Amino acid sequence: MANFKSTDMRFLDSVFGMSGGYVLDFSNRTMSNFFSEELEIDIDHEMFSAEGTSKARRIRCLLQSADTPTVCRVLEALWRHRQTIREETKAEETISNAEGRFLSLLESIRAPGLASEVVQNPFAAAPVVDHGQVCDALKKRLYELRDQSPQKRGYEFESFLKDLFDSSRLQARTPFSLVGEQINGSFQLGNETYLVEAKWVKDPRGVAELHTFHGKVDQKAAWARGLFISYRGSTQEGLQAFGRGRKVVCMSGEDIDKALGRRIAIAEVIERKVRAAAATGATHAPLDDLFKA
Repeated sequence: MANFKSTDMRFLDSVFGMSGGYVLDFSNRTMSNFFSEELEIDIDHEMFSAEGTSKARRIRCLLQSADTPTVCRVLEALWRHRQTIREETKAEETISNAEGRFLSLLESIRAPGLASEVVQNPFAAAPVVDHGQVCDALKKRLYELRDQSPQKRGYEFESFLKDLFDSSRLQARTPFSLVGEQINGSFQLGNETYLVEAKWVKDPRGVAELHTFHGKVDQKAAWARGLFISYRGSTQEGLQAFGRGRKVVCMSGEDIDKALGRRIAIAEVIERKVRAAAATGATHAPLDDLFKA
């Protein structure tokens, strides 16, 4: 494990812009993708959230707990990303002798001969999994829910949604509060917090449930949004009566089933629904309209 002095951590905070919980230009999602693709590390794993879930706190936790080869790989990858940003934006260096001090820090924590050592997937507890396999398993679970009793199905649907959101590293928060078959929860997508209400009942939902949920979202912070999930969808009359330009987007069980079948990340589905709502004002856009062949 690398031994950082307090002055070292202050320097890294400055170099990588880790004040206020931020890190460089990363959003939660792009940082997750960066660590997954560049380093084969699941930075969203709970092991890195011991001191908090902000981007900066997760990286500090990794740097202070991982083996030295991994720490060096992470720092070098972050430095390359920082330099790429500066080259693309033509930004001037604002930290005195930043590169020299960074290289000296690497040298001080790196043991002799470690520079050429390659460590593959150093966190056995946080492997990068095959997305196709995850989608297939979730699709099977969704299909099996149809045969459950209403009460059991509600609890199983709660667990399913948590795993569905986690498959896109959306930082779903539990426990969901269950009232009948209504599940409330939240997740993080980009810089937005989404409140979730989900219903699995036999008929499509009407305008009353949409207005009720929108009222809950409207009472929260200005940046909060809502995802209303109705397994049977919503009636056309209800969607029309609900109106346009709302802070809520809708998703049906059919949307989820088709996304899993086509192995489309649920985060991408939500992002396209939000873009469609921004462009047209429509609360619901079917998956087939969002992902046309």
